[in-house]
Amino acid sequence: MSIILLLVCCNQPKQSESKTKTIGVTLLARAHIFYRDLEEGLKTEAEKNGYELIITSADWDLGKQISQMEDFISRKVDAIIVCPVDSRGINFGVNEANKAGIPVFTADIAAEGSNVVAHIASDNFRGGQLAGEYLAKLLNGKGNIAIIDQPAITSVIDRVAGFREAISKYPDIKVVADVNGEGVRDKALIVTTDVLQANPGLDGIFGINDDSALGALGAVNQFNRKEIVIIGYDATPPAVDAILNGSQLKADVVQYPKKIGSKTIEVIKDHFEGKVVPKVVPVEVGIVDKESLQKNSAK
Repeated sequence: MSIILLLVCCNQPKQSESKTKTIGVTLLARAHIFYRDLEEGLKTEAEKNGYELIITSADWDLGKQISQMEDFISRKVDAIIVCPVDSRGINFGVNEANKAGIPVFTADIAAEGSNVVAHIASDNFRGGQLAGEYLAKLLNGKGNIAIIDQPAITSVIDRVAGFREAISKYPDIKVVADVNGEGVRDKALIVTTDVLQANPGLDGIFGINDDSALGALGAVNQFNRKEIVIIGYDATPPAVDAILNGSQLKADVVQYPKKIGSKTIEVIKDHFEGKVVPKVVPVEVGIVDKESLQKNSAK
């Protein structure tokens, strides 16, 4: 009997081998199409690998996001994915996870000054460059422009840096306003209204995401400023519709959030397997305008 029991025990899988890996996820906001697509990419790739995801949304609330991370830590998850509400403010949560020995990965938005295993995101600097190059082309290399910004977010900081680098090649293009629209449409409409009143000679606007660009578009329409051209970022369906309808929103940098999600899980899998992963994993971006969108829809 004892021999049989010994054989049975020896043939049992080790607990660490049979345990499903659990990953806690705190998104910036589920209301944004981008993050719903990113979530889909996470789920699809996690399912392939048998990982369990605990997905939450901070809804732009840093305190809520920190609490979500603390909950993941208490539940002893195997890894945490965070899309920070605030790139510096998230440091407390990352540090607490580090103390607990839980690896942290950032997706889309980086945690500035924190010890994360890897950051997986669009090549936002390149995206900003594409936006700047396209706007410069529309303006024939001269004019006054505004940036509807969100400077607390590292991905946006990278976009704006790329944008400014691109337009720096055109000395006759002047940035006359750089204002914080907080990444939401209502606020972007308000701050763009102020910019338009202060700058009657404005020629172009760069919105750091589509809510910013669409908010700016609303303000431009209210003032009937048909000469102003706008470039957005994300290529969400409402922005694509505005471009196709011939509005002042002329082009959009396109990201691939589903790919960001799937790539994040791939990187975590490599880490679980003991592989050395890059600190930064860039995901390609592109740009779309009315012509390219019509060509794609015709295929």
